[in-house]
Amino acid sequence: MENYTLSVTDEIEPAFEQVIAGGLNRFNDEMTGYNDRQPLAVIVRDAVTEAPLGGILGRSSLGLLFLELFYLPPALRGNCLGSTLLATFEQQGRERGCRCAVLYTINFQAPAFYARYGWRAFGEIPCAPPGTSRIFMSKEL
Repeated sequence: MENYTLSVTDEIEPAFEQVIAGGLNRFNDEMTGYNDRQPLAVIVRDAVTEAPLGGILGRSSLGLLFLELFYLPPALRGNCLGSTLLATFEQQGRERGCRCAVLYTINFQAPAFYARYGWRAFGEIPCAPPGTSRIFMSKEL
């Protein structure tokens, strides 16, 4: 048996993340025979300062589009900007060859918003506080 130690931390060092992600990515590449993973961001910027105001972060991998984070400040909501961001994100996924997309949202966040654009819930898991749940959704692209 090799010598090693275990540790627990809430600070993820870039070197640690690189070891885990790099190892898993190499394994996936060997198993599938290809590497198509790419990060994807659709960003809303201030027209004057170009500072980021909100947007979508995600990635594509193995023909699947992952929507990981989506945020718009309240002042930018309600004017179809969110719809435009989502459509742009989905189109970028199609252009990358993705056939399906996945995300999770929280029941007090935006499940109805996603449903209006063809996303379907495929799972729900209760979480804290009571009455709150994470809703997992997918969409054919």
